[in-house]
Amino acid sequence: MPDPTKSRPHASPGDDPSRIERLAGAARGLPRQPGVYLMKDGGGQVIYVGKAASLRSRVGSYFTPSADLGPKKQGLLDVVADFDVIECEGEWEALLMEARLIKDIRPRFNTLLTDDKTFPYLVVTMRDDFPGVFITRTPADERYRGARVFGPFTSVSSLRESIQLLQRVFRYRTCTLDITDGDPKNARFRPCLLFNIDRCTAPCGNRITREGYRADIDRFTRFLTSKRSVMLRELRREMDDASTAQEYERAATLRDQIRAIEKLDEREKRARSAGTEWQPEVTVFATDPAAALRSLQKTLGLDESIRGMEAIDIAHLQGGETVGSKVCFIDGRPFKDGYRRYRVRTADNDDYMAIREVVSRRYRDAGQGDELYPDVILIDGGLGQLHAALEVFEDLPVKPPMVISLAKKEELIYVQERAEPIRLGRDNPALRLCQAIRDEAHRFAQHYHHLLRRKKVLDEE
Repeated sequence: MPDPTKSRPHASPGDDPSRIERLAGAARGLPRQPGVYLMKDGGGQVIYVGKAASLRSRVGSYFTPSADLGPKKQGLLDVVADFDVIECEGEWEALLMEARLIKDIRPRFNTLLTDDKTFPYLVVTMRDDFPGVFITRTPADERYRGARVFGPFTSVSSLRESIQLLQRVFRYRTCTLDITDGDPKNARFRPCLLFNIDRCTAPCGNRITREGYRADIDRFTRFLTSKRSVMLRELRREMDDASTAQEYERAATLRDQIRAIEKLDEREKRARSAGTEWQPEVTVFATDPAAALRSLQKTLGLDESIRGMEAIDIAHLQGGETVGSKVCFIDGRPFKDGYRRYRVRTADNDDYMAIREVVSRRYRDAGQGDELYPDVILIDGGLGQLHAALEVFEDLPVKPPMVISLAKKEELIYVQERAEPIRLGRDNPALRLCQAIRDEAHRFAQHYHHLLRRKKVLDEE
């Protein structure tokens, strides 16, 4: 990690009547890049540590006339006399460094860290054959015995975003499956959608060896504890050695990781290319998918974050050419490779029977433990449609984590095992996300239905 790059002589607040103006002027000279800032009192003691996507903007915001830091930090302005900053290579590094400094220094205005148990940690379960990467508030839990622990962190949302970002590079698993090397069940297990979008190497389905997976995990943990430039030099040396030894597959993996690391900070380019990566439809979905997913997680009372969602819809016209659809959203955006169509054969004009058939065909393998369920399954319809889906799951040995339905017009969310539906405001991000995936499933089902009807009409003619 880099050393502090900006520092000024300390001054006493009482000796400098234009203290705020002086600090504001110093902040205007800071770089517009990510980093960590350390607020100090007149004696040079660090009293607050924070992270910033832009050091100039964030530090400068403390010294504007309208600055409102809230009741816990407002007193900071009365005693701050100076600040130092540490420039970082990206927000992910600033997040890690902030956690490390707060843990070591324990500044008095970082009051939220008075009780470490309430803060998120990053754990890597090194005792497992295929270590998982998890966020937890209880790192001392028995299931994490022998794990490498990083933290505590001050922002669970920032930590979650960083872990998902780094998963693009190191492709570690974040599921809670108990995966044992050599288990014959792995050969027939179907990897989840994170494998399909290159976010996981799928040890659950024997898609990577134990040695290859642990090499990726070792590089991930080294990345968290060293400078990026050092890590890149080591990776290039490993890539050259693998190429010399004619281990071309390993060399290609290292090359891809090097390129991914070099692109970690290209947020604007990623945003511009998101349309091609996620293949969005004309459906208008949540403008901030991450915020919508957090809102939905809170609404449904889920402990784990939501990454994969699927929606089921049925389409027919007076019982003719009944079809079903399944669409998939990952991280709040459509994922076209996960879309499926079903021609319903066991039901004519009965939505409930059609839902039972489609749900059974789609989730049969998950219900037998041969693949993972999505985090949330949404059924288009009301309470009756939800019950029809739940009847199928009742007959399966493995149950899904969350099944809901969304009724049209009233836009009520019905949730498994809840007597009353959830009513959200029309602009609620969780509702808008549910509406988006529901409408996309409806569009996809209707399109298939019209194709079959047109084909039938043409055949008759």
